[in-house]
Amino acid sequence: MVSERNLSKNVCIIGAGPSGLVAAREVRKEEHNVVVLEQNNDVGGQWLYQPKVEHEDPLGKASVQNVHSSIYASLRLTSPREIMGYTDFPFVMKKGRDSRRFPGHRELLLYLQDFCKYFGLREMIRFNTRVEYWSIEKDAEKGMEEIFDAIVVATGHYSQPRLPNIKGLFLHYLIPKGFWNPVVVAVGNSLSGQDIGMELVDVAKEIHLSAKSLDVSEGLSKVISKYHNLHLRTPTYSFPFLDTKGMVAVDDGRVGPLYEHTFPPSLAPSLSFIGILKKFIGFPFFESQAKWIAQLLSGKRTLPSWDEMMQSIKEFYRSIEVDGIPKHNTHDIANFEYCDKYADYIGFPHLEELRKELCLSAIRNADINLDTYRDSYDDSEMLQAAYQSPHFTHLGPEAF
Repeated sequence: MVSERNLSKNVCIIGAGPSGLVAAREVRKEEHNVVVLEQNNDVGGQWLYQPKVEHEDPLGKASVQNVHSSIYASLRLTSPREIMGYTDFPFVMKKGRDSRRFPGHRELLLYLQDFCKYFGLREMIRFNTRVEYWSIEKDAEKGMEEIFDAIVVATGHYSQPRLPNIKGLFLHYLIPKGFWNPVVVAVGNSLSGQDIGMELVDVAKEIHLSAKSLDVSEGLSKVISKYHNLHLRTPTYSFPFLDTKGMVAVDDGRVGPLYEHTFPPSLAPSLSFIGILKKFIGFPFFESQAKWIAQLLSGKRTLPSWDEMMQSIKEFYRSIEVDGIPKHNTHDIANFEYCDKYADYIGFPHLEELRKELCLSAIRNADINLDTYRDSYDDSEMLQAAYQSPHFTHLGPEAF
């Protein structure tokens, strides 16, 4: 449904990572006043790698310097650059930089900095600013207090680790230096966990990939059989600043209730979440979320009634329960059809079929050649077609 346009609003976006940046752009397009609060000294979110890290120490010991980071020094992208990037700002190769299809993490950070510069977003960002407390009521007791008409939470799902209940020492993985002949547990056996395990096979006595299931890809099975010291063992989200008076809660990795993983029915559109979903092509989806949020705040669109949104949420919860999907996987989508359905809500174009095929090709290749797929692939015809598609050609070289 569409309604008349409302007056400009004061909107606060929490986080200047991939989801927060595109949210800032889209909300500003709707002529709202935008402030982005970012706890780090630059844009990038998890992609702003720093070699030091602080965390809430699960062992109760003193923490080290406060640096928020979720990536490790040797990380390379697990998806090819052609499927990443916002719809109108492709993640192209640039002279003098990392030109690999699966570049290192710094190349994606540079891309986000390019995006920020091209659309003039930096002027809206307050760096080194940490949100300590937000409430639907005026009751802050310390720090600088501000009142906004709407809040967009763009802290994603990597701001806090999901810690298993294991007695022993936890280390934030950065570089393999110092890992000489130890026994190492990598918690999680998705692509990053597998990367870490493979990086340590030559220096660790034993590496144990901790997983929730013994169902693994063919590629991982081959790698495990190849290395005698690599083993598979079976065995988040956090918004500490957010006080919704119980209207939004995190329960075993499920943030809810959220309509379409974005809007809490009792507080939308004044409160929304972007970047909650996992296991999908993130950047174009973040963009569609941002457009929907921005247009709701402008009054160009309206949400269904509270009853309708709650009914939709309950039906979704029932469907994943019937399918045997655990609660902590509520936001794991891995479904192009859902992304296209979401885009339809705002008339946003579907992801190009070529980009979908390139995504699936990379997944299949990783399944077959986990240790070489980023440098050995056979989708040259699709790749050539992709670079001739409007996604890569409509801006022109002057944009970069």
